[in-house]
Amino acid sequence: MFNDIVQNPSTSPVGGHYSPSCTVNGFVYISGQLPVTAEGQVLADQPFSVQVSQVLKNLDACLSGAGVTRSRLVNVRVYITDMARWPEFNQAYSEWIGAARPSRAVAGVAQLHYGAAIEVEAVAAA
Repeated sequence: MFNDIVQNPSTSPVGGHYSPSCTVNGFVYISGQLPVTAEGQVLADQPFSVQVSQVLKNLDACLSGAGVTRSRLVNVRVYITDMARWPEFNQAYSEWIGAARPSRAVAGVAQLHYGAAIEVEAVAAA
């Protein structure tokens, strides 16, 4: 059963007909996070490392808004436009995630919204 749309002013503004995250049956579903700041600034023209940092910051904001931490992540899906950048993302992700080991998938894609290089969506236990 649908429980709650999670609102958090620390997340980027919603640009479409969706929720940044919502809770359902004890899980938090986080929509794909792009490199967009809480003020709505798109960072797609910034270096890959800056985009990754913003996406992970956005995930933290969504988790925080739902009252959970990274340790509650159960699944992470990563979309990346250049698989040659995967080692760079994986290094930043492993430092960010710490000891947690949620399941994860990575998909190389032709393009992402705004021309971003990375997008990440996730599911966490509430």
